[in-house]
Amino acid sequence: MQTIETIKEILNENLDIAPETVTADSTFESLGIDSLDMVELVCEIENRFDIEFGEPEGLDTVGKLCAYIEGLK
Repeated sequence: MQTIETIKEILNENLDIAPETVTADSTFESLGIDSLDMVELVCEIENRFDIEFGEPEGLDTVGKLCAYIEGLK
């Protein structure tokens, strides 16, 4: 499964965000994701992708998040 598809699945399961509303250009702000949601999201990403997320800066879109995850694999 592509990274963005997994992210859409995680957003849907954890935050009830419809997958069809998520694109690579979607900002987390536009999706209504606050800092608390982001912590939950990062934990689930670490579990799903079996990675250590770290503390990246400047990840404000789904596309940037996917590129960061791809770089950790």
